[in-house]
Amino acid sequence: MISADALRPDHFVLASVASASARLRSLRLGRQLHGQFVASPYSGDDVVKSSLVDMYCKCGILDDARKVFDSMGAKNTVVWTALVSGYASNGCSDEALQLFWSMPVRNLVAWTALISGLVKTGESVSAVELFVEMRRDDVGIDDAFVMSIVIAGAADLAAFVLGRQLHCSAMRLGFLSSTIVGNALVDMYSKCSDIHSAREVFKGITFHDMIAWTTMVVGEAQHGHAKEALALYDRMVIAGVKPNEVTFVGLIYACSHAGLVQKGREFFESMKRDYGIDPGLQHYTCYLDLLSRSGHLLEAEELITTMPYKPDEAAWGALLSACKKYNDAEMCIRVADKLLELGPKDSSTYILLSNVYAVNRKWDSVAKLRKCMTGLNIRKDPGYSWIEAGREFRLFHAGEVPFDVREEIMGFLDEMVLEMRRRGYVPDTSSVMHDLEENEKELHLFLHSERLAVAFGLIKSLPGSVIRVVKNLRVCVDCHTVMKLISEITQRKIVVRDSSRFHHFKGGKCSCSEFW
Repeated sequence: MISADALRPDHFVLASVASASARLRSLRLGRQLHGQFVASPYSGDDVVKSSLVDMYCKCGILDDARKVFDSMGAKNTVVWTALVSGYASNGCSDEALQLFWSMPVRNLVAWTALISGLVKTGESVSAVELFVEMRRDDVGIDDAFVMSIVIAGAADLAAFVLGRQLHCSAMRLGFLSSTIVGNALVDMYSKCSDIHSAREVFKGITFHDMIAWTTMVVGEAQHGHAKEALALYDRMVIAGVKPNEVTFVGLIYACSHAGLVQKGREFFESMKRDYGIDPGLQHYTCYLDLLSRSGHLLEAEELITTMPYKPDEAAWGALLSACKKYNDAEMCIRVADKLLELGPKDSSTYILLSNVYAVNRKWDSVAKLRKCMTGLNIRKDPGYSWIEAGREFRLFHAGEVPFDVREEIMGFLDEMVLEMRRRGYVPDTSSVMHDLEENEKELHLFLHSERLAVAFGLIKSLPGSVIRVVKNLRVCVDCHTVMKLISEITQRKIVVRDSSRFHHFKGGKCSCSEFW
């Protein structure tokens, strides 16, 4: 318009282009537009400024957004909400809350923007607290979106009781027919280890869009139900719904955790051939994990060295972990060298490398790696687990037993160990990567966080109820054995969600079939 007809944009055009720049997340275009605006006769227009605030927020430039906001004469609810959302979505929760409470008028859109931003940045506890505050303020909910957001927050927290309460609230408000609420509930129940309820909600969704199908496929995959995940995919294709990138991540993941190598290959090839989806790094990493877990180490090594992406820590780590599992010492060294060349940043990578040496009792090498971690200020993530038991929500750290329940938990675990030993249990201390005496290693295992959480749950919960535990790290081999035995001894179902997948322990067996 400017070059062809020498027409200068008015304030309507400037506001529209600012909005376009915001949608594109293009800071370069947004700044050029801002320059045009300042030099124009409309430089005081608050509508354009409102669009610029939104643009800078979506581009993550909050200081400039605030400068434009402060220069406005009349600030309407829309621009207030845009800035609140910008702060919350970019991790500035304190600033977002301060601005929110200073708003002259707070409507449902403003509440939703803040809650959504907090969930997006992982501050789900604060988001849920705000939702409760919103309900106390009698803010009318005539839009299902805020319900879907707060349900997503409950999913992130794996807060099963809260999730069920939100399900009831959605029912009372008449939102169960909403596809976005239905999808959020499926995801919540999946992440809270209740895959049965996830299936029931999925069945009740009126219209199954691509997100609904994919959420259910991923949920089944995470719970180790490869057969169900693959059957869902077949139904999805028959229904005429085109899968997306996330769908294939879930499918290859399901194959990986069930050892279905050929089926995984077919999915990997089908992405490009049947749907024109170029496999991304995450797909290659999942496929690599599938090959590695199944013992196809040479094929996995060839894949990682020929794929069109530079392998990251996760890719090399998956291969190294498999080499360790299959005791391929020569490949372990080769892959470890490649991994170290990356200059890894994740503490778990260093722990994996350290474990490879520790298994071979090369304590000098372990000490050198840990010294390297100290020099780079890399610390091992402490193991912790959390559980909801009745009205109580407890967080347990490895090696730390809360004083108020110490006697009960330690007594219960002592009883379990005695009974487990009668059934042939021998502690597997290979996962304790410290140069300690054997009895000290056993004590170290005894105080792993998931054991403390399960003991607490069994003591505090109603007889026959399911014990649900969430752990931040991968379950060790010994704890996996202990959970199976405890489920058999107590005749209780125990579900542990670790960093990799869900484990359903019942009657002395696990849903993962020892493949995790």
